Amino acid sequence: MPKNALGAAGPAVLALVLGLWGITREDSMWRDEAATWMAAGRSPAGLRHLLDHADVVHGCYYLLMHGLFEVFGPGLVTLRLPSVLATACAAAATAATGRRLAGPWAGLLAGTAFVLMPSTQRYAQEGRSYALVVAAVAVATWLLVTLAQDRPAARAATWRWVGYAGAMLVAALLNWFSLLALLAHAVTVLRAGRLGAGRLPRHWATAAAVVVTGALPLVLVSRAQARQVAWIPPLTWATAPAPLCLLGTGLLCGLLLRRRPGAPARTAAPAVSVVWAGLPLLAVPVLALLAASLIKPLYIDRYVLYANVGLGLLLGAALAVVVRSWRPFTALFLAASAALLPLHLGLRTPQSRVDDVLAPADAVARVSRAGDGVLFIPSLRRDTAEVSPQLFAGLDDVALVRSPADSGTLRGVEAAPARIREAMLAERRILVVGDPEDHPGGPGDATKRRVLAAFFVRCADAETRGRRVQVYERGTSCSSTPARRL
Repeated sequence: MPKNALGAAGPAVLALVLGLWGITREDSMWRDEAATWMAAGRSPAGLRHLLDHADVVHGCYYLLMHGLFEVFGPGLVTLRLPSVLATACAAAATAATGRRLAGPWAGLLAGTAFVLMPSTQRYAQEGRSYALVVAAVAVATWLLVTLAQDRPAARAATWRWVGYAGAMLVAALLNWFSLLALLAHAVTVLRAGRLGAGRLPRHWATAAAVVVTGALPLVLVSRAQARQVAWIPPLTWATAPAPLCLLGTGLLCGLLLRRRPGAPARTAAPAVSVVWAGLPLLAVPVLALLAASLIKPLYIDRYVLYANVGLGLLLGAALAVVVRSWRPFTALFLAASAALLPLHLGLRTPQSRVDDVLAPADAVARVSRAGDGVLFIPSLRRDTAEVSPQLFAGLDDVALVRSPADSGTLRGVEAAPARIREAMLAERRILVVGDPEDHPGGPGDATKRRVLAAFFVRCADAETRGRRVQVYERGTSCSSTPARRL
């Protein structure tokens, strides 16, 4: 039997080791992380100016990262280390919860299964808030379980409820989609109430009310920026299988555990089982967001990443049952874990993300000349210059009239199409940073493409890690070499 400390510390150490492994991802940074980098690098006043226009839902996370950048300096490790540490915390909390509910082996296996999930590994090394949200929900779930199982004295219970409300409020302020975890906890609490958990439902309702009240201003303010999630595609039969597969796995584990519940928890209190703690946390947030997406597309797996905690609890308890009944399964589990190694290796490469904002900046630095113009198509690809401003020094941002920092945005404000045309025609050589494939954009982007096609010739072209860098020269021929790849 694993020791008590190993039950929680083992998965936490595993999460820490895997999180630090390849943390710089071959010196790459994708567009979402670039948003964190740009926001964290601004002054408090500049950050507030940004949140007035965009990303207010991430405001608390940006403020945290701003503080870390100020103390430790900007860098890829500083950007991603909070997510690594949060994942280790979530692994420990998941293991501790599993141990409480189904015994030591269930706890150890629950934490390990949580850590090894590909989606956990992906966001453990990402400079965004999602791993921190998972950690807060995992800690809150553990506290709720201890309250249901221990039924502590009034003073001790009060502090645990304060901790529960605090953890859930932190999760909500980092991303208010975590409020869906409250619905999952409500199912667990109602089940515990039916089994005689005393005042647990009443106390939980009070804590939940505090969390919702604290998060409500952020929810209301962020609704004014709802256009920022307009990019989320509608649900289709092609996107539904992934969440449904996870739900199916959790349900199968639940059915197994109902037939063979495994080792009892440390306490004899019948307040809640691993099924009634894990299955709601897995299913309720996912199903709620899927249902909401039938009205307005909102479903993205990272918004409910904390459902992995519920799945980890179910997998851990189910695996513990199988291990006890069939010892050779241990070797099978280790083999299955090893089979995930190629996937984990892939997650640590730049190709695992949709793009890399650093590589095109290096390409621009190689081919640019002092006084060249530069265009970004679409304007959001200006993040390349914002993250690596030293590599764009001496270049003229042809379309820009207000910088991202000055305008309180992440893309800046560009001139009217007529002004963009006039500015382009004043350039002899223009570098273009954009996507590998042209996508319909606004009037300004259409003007950029028309002027380039009519008055410039393409002299160099390169696709680099999900971005495209092109060199155009005015006239009908290139001054040096014909069109080539960079």
